[in-house]
Amino acid sequence: MSGVSLLTYADRLAGDLPGLDRLLSDELDAFTGVHILPFFTPYDGDDTGFDPVDHRAVDPRLGGWDDVRAICAHTDVTADLIVNHVSARSAEFTDWIRHGRRSAHEGMFLTFDAVFPDGAREADITAFYRPRPGVPFTPYRCDDGTRRLVWTTFMPSQVDIDVRHPAGIAYLERLADALAAGGVSTARLDAVGYAVKTPGTDSFMTDDTLAFVAQASALIRARGLRVLVEVHAHIDQQRAIAPLVDLVYDFATPPLLLHSLGTGTVDRLAQWLQVRPSNAVTVLDTHDGIGVIDAGPADGCAGLLSEQEMADVFARAAVATGGHSTAASVTPTWASMPHQINATFFSVLGADPRRMLLSRALQIFLPGEPQFYYVGLLGGQDDREQFLRTGQGRDVNRHRYTPEEVSRALESPVTRGQLELAALRRHPAFDGTFSWSAPDTASLSLHWRHGEHEAQLRVRVDEPWFEIVVDGVRHPLSD
Repeated sequence: MSGVSLLTYADRLAGDLPGLDRLLSDELDAFTGVHILPFFTPYDGDDTGFDPVDHRAVDPRLGGWDDVRAICAHTDVTADLIVNHVSARSAEFTDWIRHGRRSAHEGMFLTFDAVFPDGAREADITAFYRPRPGVPFTPYRCDDGTRRLVWTTFMPSQVDIDVRHPAGIAYLERLADALAAGGVSTARLDAVGYAVKTPGTDSFMTDDTLAFVAQASALIRARGLRVLVEVHAHIDQQRAIAPLVDLVYDFATPPLLLHSLGTGTVDRLAQWLQVRPSNAVTVLDTHDGIGVIDAGPADGCAGLLSEQEMADVFARAAVATGGHSTAASVTPTWASMPHQINATFFSVLGADPRRMLLSRALQIFLPGEPQFYYVGLLGGQDDREQFLRTGQGRDVNRHRYTPEEVSRALESPVTRGQLELAALRRHPAFDGTFSWSAPDTASLSLHWRHGEHEAQLRVRVDEPWFEIVVDGVRHPLSD
């Protein structure tokens, strides 16, 4: 059966895993799946759980594996398998620092010498693509006095794993075993695009990366889990990786939709509909902001949006957020603009409920598996206070909801409308065949048919306006 999944942190929406279980069983029972963002120890580290000290243990402040299995009993659960790195405070890394070559984890962590055994020139190092400012190394001093340069692609506290070394592979196998034992149905390979470093390339989504994705997918599938790959990249790279896994993300639709709503034209969305993978998790917003790079050019390949059109998307977001999205978005080293908009999707739409529901309607009518982010679902706007406290741009879109705030949001028209759309996606028509057309430069028509059932969405992006008709009946959200 078709359905929509929820993307959320357990603590920021419901306090803990039992609280999330209660919500999914009651007010949020329109969702058939949930991606619970890292609930490992600790869930609130330097990178909100994406720097696990113990990737196989549920943080006891959130609950335990029994609580995860309780959710799995009625809802498909996706969990992260962070393949690129682990916390510098992990038992494995601290043991390696203490014992060096005598450590059982020797070879698990990627060092400068492992990639450049014969040394490297400045051009070799600066060729590497990094999504953060600066170079991707952090110096560490081992207990025997040895000084090592360790790869840290994201943060100094996130130490990269050598995924080609037997010790690194064994580590990933242990993580996959833990997820399978916990009842998880889908493993999301986080940051996989950076996992393999190949001298002479930018080491992002290379042929070596694709080979590793195939290897990691086989490892995970052997344990009965589906594989979802998280990669922010040019659309050609998304299309190349799609046949290797069960699911990829459709990160191109959000910026293309913002472009359409800003220009009143659907031509770029129509181009994407012609070629997008059908095995996609469709999103508008995620915990990582709104990717714009995913629709743009890269390495001489044209994008669905030009550099100027990408800049225009950022500029319109800045106007809608009063300039705050510009302050919160980070430009990586050697890049001309940020890769993503750090703002809530609702804020970028000017907090217009009609535009939000139009966007969600388009999302649920696309082939694949739609996923709603908890902040967008609750009509959240930029959490400026949290951003000021932490200095982390992505925190504007990671609000910590109190039970009272959740209750109020659930009564709001924008949230009620999104829940109706999530429930609609379970209609039998969405188990059938999909077709679409662009009647004119400002309109799209999306259609599903299964036997005697059919569902149609008509959208105009210049007004904006949308209409949903299901089995010949006009849906109330159309009014």
